[in-house]
Amino acid sequence: MPYFDAASSAPLHPVARQALQASLDEGWADPARLYREGRRARMLLDAAREAAAEAVGCRADELVFTTSGTRAVHTGVAGALAGRRRVGRHLIVSSVEHSSVLHAAEVHETDGGTVTQVAVGRTGAVTPEAYAAALRPDTALACLQSANHEVGTVQPVAEVAGVCREAGVPLLVDAAQSLGWGPVAGDWSLLTASAHKWGGPSGVGLLVVRKGVRFAPQGPTDERESGRAAGFENIPAIVAAAASLRAVQAEAAEEAGRLRELTDRIRARVPEVVGDVEAVGDPVRRVPGIVTFSCLYVDGETLLHELDRSGFSVSSGSSCTSSTLTPSHVLKAMGVLSEGNVRVSLPSGASAEDVERFLQVLPGAVAGVREKLGAPAPETAVRGDSLVVDAVGKLCPIPVIELAKVIGDVPVGGTVRVLADDEAARLDIPAWCAMRGQEYFFADPADQGSAYVVRRLA
Repeated sequence: MPYFDAASSAPLHPVARQALQASLDEGWADPARLYREGRRARMLLDAAREAAAEAVGCRADELVFTTSGTRAVHTGVAGALAGRRRVGRHLIVSSVEHSSVLHAAEVHETDGGTVTQVAVGRTGAVTPEAYAAALRPDTALACLQSANHEVGTVQPVAEVAGVCREAGVPLLVDAAQSLGWGPVAGDWSLLTASAHKWGGPSGVGLLVVRKGVRFAPQGPTDERESGRAAGFENIPAIVAAAASLRAVQAEAAEEAGRLRELTDRIRARVPEVVGDVEAVGDPVRRVPGIVTFSCLYVDGETLLHELDRSGFSVSSGSSCTSSTLTPSHVLKAMGVLSEGNVRVSLPSGASAEDVERFLQVLPGAVAGVREKLGAPAPETAVRGDSLVVDAVGKLCPIPVIELAKVIGDVPVGGTVRVLADDEAARLDIPAWCAMRGQEYFFADPADQGSAYVVRRLA
C-alpha cells in the first residue's frame, strides 16, 4: 500500500533501524556514570551529537537532544524569550508556522507578551520586507519555518535571518520539513527539528542554540543536555536519529531530483485528469516530495477515505472533516481554496509506478465524492436579477456546490447572494469565482454567518 504522507512522519530509514538495534545492547546505561557501561553510553551519545551537529552545520556543544520536535520548539521559544526579557516581550512569527510555534506564541501572549503574525502571499511565503516591518525595539525573538509542512513552500530564511541579525534579533528556525534535505542556510540563531520527519525514530528532537545567543531555560532543569532538556537520554533512539540524518542527507541530492520530478508530474497531471482543481503552494520553491491541491465540490475527509480504500495514504488540510469546522490555518492564511484539499508527500524510495496508479485512481475517487455530494437541492429565491441561496447550516463544500448549480439562473451581470455560516466559505467562494471566471463582490454580516455576493460574468 503506497504511503504518501511522509511530511507527517517518514517511514523508519534502514540505517535508523540498524543503528537502533545495534545501540540497544550498548546504550542502555547512564551516560553520566564513570563505570564502563556508562562510558560506552557516553561515547555513543557524544558520537551521535557530533554527527547531528555536522549535519546541521553547528558546533556539537550548541546542540541538545529533546524528547520531540514540539518540545524543542517550546523549549527554544521560551528560553530565547526569557533570555532577552530585558529587551522586551515582543515575538514575531509567520501566519503559517507549525502549530507548535503558534501554540508557544499563544502561551507567550497569555503571559502578557505581544505577538505579531507576519502574513504570507498565495504561495505561502513571507517576504524579508514584511519581517523587517514587524521588527520593533522591544522584539525579543522572531520565528520562521524553513519550509511549510502543508504545502511545501520554502521560506527565504537566509534573507530574513540577515534582516533580523542587522536588528540584533535572534531568529529561531523550525527546520522539521527541510533538515533531511540539507543544512539550513543563513545566519540563524536557534534551530529545531524532529527525527521522525527524516526517517529517524519518533521521540527525538533537536534544539540548537548558537553561542552568544541569550538563553534562559524555563521550568525545572537538571544536569543533562546542558540543562536544556531534562530527563534520561534515550540513547538508542538518539543514535538512530543521528545516523539516519547523515544517511538521508547523503542521499538527498539524488533522491531530491527524483522526487521533485514525481511531484512535478502530479502537479501538472492532476488538473488534466480532474476538473476544478487548484494546486497550492509555490510551484518552484518547495521541498522535494510535497505537492498539494484542492478540489472544488469535494468533502476532504470523504476523499481521503476513498483514496485509502484504493490503497493510498494521503493527508488533508481541508476544513471538511468531522473533527473541525475551520480550514487549516495555513490554507486560510494563504487565502486559497480549502475544500477537497489533498497533500501528497512522497517518502524516499517512492516509485513512479505508484504515482501513476495514484493519478489513475484519483479522478474516479473525486468523481464519486462529487456525485454523492451533488444531491442536496439549494433553497433559492429570485429577486429580479438577483438570487439568494440559503446554505446556512451546511458545511463545505455544499455552499459552493449550491452556488455553482444556480449561477446560470441569473443573467450576466446579475448576482447570487449565498448565505452561509461555515467559515470555509470565506475562502472557498472567492476561490471558486477566480477559478470559474465569476466576480466575487464582498461578504456582509448576516443573521447567521455571512452573505457572500457573487456577480455572474460568464
